[in-house]
Order: sequence, then structure tokens, then C-alpha cells
Amino acid sequence: MSPRVRRGIIALAVVGFLSSAVSTYVHYQLTQDPGYTSFCDISERVSCTQVYLSRFGSVRGIPVALLGAFWFGLVLLLTVAAGGRAADDADDLGESVGGYLLVLSTIGLAVVLFLGYASFMVLGAVCVLCAVVYVAAVGIFLLSGAAASAPMSSMPGRALRDVRRLVRTPAALVVAVVYLAVTAAVVVAFTQKDQPVASASSTAAAAVAGDLAGREEGETEFQKYWAAQPRVELPVPRDGARVLVVKFNDYECPSCAVTDTAYEPIFARYESSHPGAVRQLSLDYPLDPECNEQAPRGGHMGACEAAVAVRLARRAGRDAELARWLYENQQTLSRDTIREALAEVAGMTDFDELYDATLEEVKADIALGGLVQIDATPTFVINGVMIKGGLQPQFFDAAIALELERATPTP
Repeated sequence: MSPRVRRGIIALAVVGFLSSAVSTYVHYQLTQDPGYTSFCDISERVSCTQVYLSRFGSVRGIPVALLGAFWFGLVLLLTVAAGGRAADDADDLGESVGGYLLVLSTIGLAVVLFLGYASFMVLGAVCVLCAVVYVAAVGIFLLSGAAASAPMSSMPGRALRDVRRLVRTPAALVVAVVYLAVTAAVVVAFTQKDQPVASASSTAAAAVAGDLAGREEGETEFQKYWAAQPRVELPVPRDGARVLVVKFNDYECPSCAVTDTAYEPIFARYESSHPGAVRQLSLDYPLDPECNEQAPRGGHMGACEAAVAVRLARRAGRDAELARWLYENQQTLSRDTIREALAEVAGMTDFDELYDATLEEVKADIALGGLVQIDATPTFVINGVMIKGGLQPQFFDAAIALELERATPTP
């Protein structure tokens, strides 16, 4: 491995490690602090939050960014080791490390290609920190190809020899053990930290009980956060519900799709445990200047048509199915694809004839959004408390539980 290639790999590994570490911190804050706003959320499309909190952001509760930090750390340790040996075996070790890096970087390249596709094509979002990581990983792959001179068939034998060499070198052995121990400890910490999240949203009763217990010992951080939020007046009937959850929605909005899936089981549990006590209402707020003059820079050019189509599908009792189709096909939405989906899902072929009249209903929802100055989707209003972008499921569940308790008359 030439000194120039080695320095290049080290530089890229450091950049990738730092970006992954910052991503991990942001991911952690998003899952633990309901009021946290990521510095890399620039717009709806350029948003780290959408990527980190999506199904592609974690593996069994472990942030993908954290796994990336471990990967870059391993690349860095191997590359540094390749230049730290005595002259008699430095070349041999450099050949071995070059092969190891090629294997590691090939795996890394496959992962970043998948994540890049998931981010850009599936979620429709760009994560700036993720993009830096992708560039660093691709760069390491290209440089490792130049660094690998030993045949791949020799790698198993070289690996066994290098393990024996590692065991005979106390300093290197200590570094390896410490690195593995820290890696294991952090992974365990994240997986354990994730357990209360799952239990917090297991049932509505559990959430209420947890809040009551917290009050006996002093207010929890979330209770303090929730109590400090201002409330707005939204002229929407509750229909007898104690908690009204209004969602200003755009069917072309990636976060709207994510929250729809994440909150569905929460609403189902409350309907089972507190029938009729929690009402959810979705109002249309397409970020499309065709029908929403309050979104002149909106880029969702099929959102008005999508809102109309769901309303038409509701007449056939197929609105939920069409909404799911729209969420899953956001990248291909256009007037033609929406018209075809309405015909296929709901059996309705009069989209064009009913469009203008139905669009007036959509505009009525937009007017309601204007009353509370909606400027992003999704925006949730829970008994008057406005939440832009939504909350982590455990906090969303806890918010409903707090509002249920607040609205329950004291005997």
C-alpha cells in the first residue's frame, strides 16, 4: 500500500467516522427528545430526520449510522496498522491489509448503494450527513482497489497468520480488545435503551399508568415539554371524543406516509381500550400551488389530484386502500397514474368529471390549515397542541394518554 493511498484512506475513514458519529447523535436525540430539531433538516426533501426515523434507519433497534461508525473505525485501525510495522514485514502486512480493505469496502459499497436507493428512490429524501458517508465509503472502495495487491485466494491464510501476529503483539491486542469491547457495549446500550420505547407504546393503559407513576415521583421530561406547548383553536367537531387528533396531510409527503404506518397501531389500541374517546381526522393540505396558494413553492405536483382521488374513493369505501397505494407510489404520482389507481382500487372512472367539485372540498381543508398557519406536512394538532412532523411513536402515545387523563373528569 503506497503512502499516498494510505493517507487517502485514512482521511476518508476519519470523515466517514465523524459523519457517522454525528448521525448517530442526531438519531439518538430524535428518538429521545420530542422537541429536538435536526440541524440537517433543510426542507421536506432534504431531511436527515425522514431517513433516520424510517424503516431503513435502524437494524433491530441499532441505528445504521452507528454501524457505519464501527465500519469506518475498523477501516481506520487497519489502515493505521499497515503503516506502523517494522520495515521487515511492513510490505507483507500492507498487502494483507489492502486485501482486507477491499473485502470490507466491497461490503460497504453494497450497503451504501442500497441505502442510497432507499433514501432517494423509496423515501424521496436526501440526508446530507448520509451523503457524506456514502461518498467516503465509495472513495475507500476505489482506493482499496488500488491498495489490494495480494490475491484474494491467499486472504484466509493471511488472516490466520495475522491473527497469530496480533496475539503476539500486546499493544495491538489491547487496541483490538478495547475496540471490540466498546463496540459490544455501545450496541448493548442502544438495544437496551430501545426496550422502554417498545413497552411505552405497548398499550394505552400502560402509557397512562406510566404517566401517573411519573407524576407521583415528579413530572417527567415529556410531561414538562407537553405542558409548555401552546394551544390553538381549530374549528373541528370532536363528535364526543375526549381527544381529537387532526393530521394535515399530503399524500406525496414521505413523512406523512411514515407517520401513517407508525401511528396506526396506536390508534387501534386506543379504539380497543377507550372506544370513541380518541378521534383521528385527516385533513388535506397538499403542498401543491395548483390548489394551495399558501404553498407557492410546494413541489408536490400531484398532491391535489391525490387528495381528490382519496375523497372519491371514500364514496366507494376504498379510501384507506387508495391512500396506502398513494403513499407507496409517491415517486410516480401524476394525474394519469392517480386516475388509473382510482379506477383500479375503487372502480371509479369519473375522476375528471368530478375533479373540480371535489377540489373545492380539498380547498376547505386548506383554509382550515390557514387558520392555524400550517407551513409543513405532516402537522398534527392534538387537542390544540401543534406538532410539526409528528412525534416518535412512544411520545405520540404518551401525548394521547396525557390528554385522555386531562379530559377525564375527577370523581
